[in-house]
Amino acid sequence: MQMRLASLACVCLALPALAQEGDTAPLSAIDWLAQTPTITLQLSEPPVAQGVETPDIAVDTLTAPGREGVGLLPSHVTGLPATLWQNSRADVLANRIAALNPDRLPAMQALLYTLLLAETNPPGLSEAAPETLLLARIDKLIEMGALDQAQALVEAAGPETPNLFSRWFDISLLLGQEETPCTALINAPHLSPSYAARVFCLARSGDWQAASLTLGTANALGLLTHEEDALLLRFLDPDLFEGEPILTIPRALTPLTFRLYEAIGESRPTTGLPLAFAQADLRERAGWKARLEAAERLARTAALSENRLLGIYSEGKPAASGMIWDRVSALQSFDAALQNGDMAALSYTLPAAWAAMRSVHLEVPFARLYAPRLTTLSLSGTTARLARNIALLSPSYERAASLGPQDFLAGVARGMPPRLPPDPLQRAIADAFHGAGVPQDISTMLARGQLGEVILVAMKLMEDGALGNPAALTEALAIFRAVGLEDTARRAALQTLLLDLRG
Repeated sequence: MQMRLASLACVCLALPALAQEGDTAPLSAIDWLAQTPTITLQLSEPPVAQGVETPDIAVDTLTAPGREGVGLLPSHVTGLPATLWQNSRADVLANRIAALNPDRLPAMQALLYTLLLAETNPPGLSEAAPETLLLARIDKLIEMGALDQAQALVEAAGPETPNLFSRWFDISLLLGQEETPCTALINAPHLSPSYAARVFCLARSGDWQAASLTLGTANALGLLTHEEDALLLRFLDPDLFEGEPILTIPRALTPLTFRLYEAIGESRPTTGLPLAFAQADLRERAGWKARLEAAERLARTAALSENRLLGIYSEGKPAASGMIWDRVSALQSFDAALQNGDMAALSYTLPAAWAAMRSVHLEVPFARLYAPRLTTLSLSGTTARLARNIALLSPSYERAASLGPQDFLAGVARGMPPRLPPDPLQRAIADAFHGAGVPQDISTMLARGQLGEVILVAMKLMEDGALGNPAALTEALAIFRAVGLEDTARRAALQTLLLDLRG
C-alpha cells in the first residue's frame, strides 16, 4: 500500500508545474495529493546563515518504519531524510505538532503538510504509547480539514487498532464513505469506538434485528447518551416518529451524531463546527451556498485545492448580492476578463477580485491560480503593481521579482533584501538574510540529529513572528535558511509582508 501511494505521489506532484506551462491538465483522481506542497532541502549548498554548524544530512533508506513512520510521501519526493524524527521523543513531537496553528501563513501550511505526510523512520527516543506521533499527525490533518489525506494515512498504516479505527470511522462518516469501515466494524466488533457506532453499522448493513437488540442492550447498560438514543431510534424506525421533532437539544456534535441528524432529515449546519465537518458540505447533495462556504473555509488551510475552489465558484451565477455572492461575482468577472483578454476590464476587475479574496484570506490560492497568466500581461500603473505583488505570493515569485520595482519585496524574492531598511518588520526579515545566527539550543538539537523537531520549533517561532514578534521572526527565518529551507523562508517572509494576518 505504501509503495503504491508513493508512486502516485511521484506522478501526481508533477501535475501543478505542468499545468502552469500550458493548458490546464485534468485533476488527478486524488487531486489533493497532486496539490500537496513539498520541500526540497538544498543540501549541496553551504549554509546561508552564520553562527550554526549545519550537520551532514543523509537521505537514508526507510527501514521497517512500523506505524509511527508510515507516510504517503517518500524521502526522494519531500527532500527530507528518513531520520527526520528518529532522534526525538514521540511525545515531544506530538505536543509540538498539536501546538501549531498555521491558519494564516500558507508557507507554514505547505511545510506542515509535508512533515505530516512524510515517510520516515519512527522516533527512537520515547517511552510514549504506541502510535503517539502517528495519531498526532492524523489529528492535525483532521483539524485542518484535510480528511482525504488523513484517511489515506490511516489506511496506509492499517486501521487495525482501536485508536486508528476510531479516526478512520469518523473521517469516513464526514466524507459520506462509511460503508467500508462499517463492514470492517461488523467483522471485528472489538474495534468499535462505541455502541452507537455498532448500532449504526448494523442497521446500515440491513441487520435491523441485531441493531435493535444492541440498542436495547446499550440502553440497559447506560452506554448511550439521551441524544444518541433518540437519534438511533428514529434512524431504526423513522415511520414511528414521522412528523415529530426530535426531543433533544443538539450538543457538541460528533461525526456520528452529525451523520445521524442528516440521515433522519434534520441536517445540522456546519458553520461554527470544527473545520473537518465542512467536508460534508462539499458533496453534491449540499446547496451551492453551503458548498461555497465550505470551500472557502477548507481552501484557507489548503485542505481544498485552488482548482477545486475555482470550480465551485464557477458552478453558477449569483442570484443575490452581499457577502459571499459579491465574492463570487467579483471572481467570475475577473476570470471572464482574463479569459477574454479584455485589458480595460482587467484594470477594475482585478482590484475588486483581490479585495474579495483578501476579505476571506484566500490571497495565496488566488495567486496560485492566476499569477502565471498575470505575469504575461502588459499591464500598467497600479494594476501592474498589484499583479506583481500577487505573483510574489505564487510559486513564480522569483520571476515576479524581475517584472516590477526593485524594492524590498523583490529583494526578498531573490534572497537578497536591502541590509538596513527603515521599517522594523523589514529590518527583522533583512537580519535573517544577512547573517543572523540561530540560538545555541537549536544548534545543539541539530548536532543531535533532531532536524524534524527543529523545523517544528521554527514553525512555531514563525507563527509568533508573523503576528508581530520581530525577534521570533528573525530566528524562524534564520533557522529555515540554516537547515536548507530557503524557499520556505522566502515564501514566509513575502507572505508576512503582503498578507493581512490579523483577522
